[in-house]
Amino acid sequence: MSATPLGPPARRGERPAYDRDSLLEIAVEVFNERGYDGTGMEELARRLGLSKSSIYHHVSGKEELLALAVARALDALFAVLDEPPGPDTSATARLRHVVRRSVEVLSAELPYVTLLLRVHGNSETERQALARRREFDGRVAELVARAAAEGEVRDDVDPLLASRLLFGAVNSLVEWYRPDGDLPVATVADAVTVMFFNGLRTGAS
Repeated sequence: MSATPLGPPARRGERPAYDRDSLLEIAVEVFNERGYDGTGMEELARRLGLSKSSIYHHVSGKEELLALAVARALDALFAVLDEPPGPDTSATARLRHVVRRSVEVLSAELPYVTLLLRVHGNSETERQALARRREFDGRVAELVARAAAEGEVRDDVDPLLASRLLFGAVNSLVEWYRPDGDLPVATVADAVTVMFFNGLRTGAS
């Protein structure tokens, strides 16, 4: 994945022109290649063809770039939880919708979700991201518990454990799925929902 500088192509000897979004796209690519901790501003400047001072014109440093990147992934995932359900939607139908849409978000925001899943809590930005991930898990667990209370999914699996197992599988897609490959995202979303909801269904063994 590469970003195209905005505006006319730079003449030889001129620096390319980036806005903050295109700068972020390249930074996320570098973070995923080298690791966030292993990437310095010098490397970002080299990949961008900019001076460090030019990068600081857009952001305060690489931690702000990380914050912008993980917020983009998290905001997209939380937006799925906040999508208004239909008037007669059961908790199980809602849970299926969240899983399917989360697969779609992962596909659409793959580099950003990949980076989110690699943070370890080594900075305040990373700790905040991990806290939001726990909040997401908790809200999905609430849906699992409601679906169990409705009698549509089994109640002998702890809801938080079920949530983590479910989204552990969804998150593993970052390791092998490529949106520009031969496997449509709808096919992947169908497979995830069928395999997991058949296992969660009441009476499944």
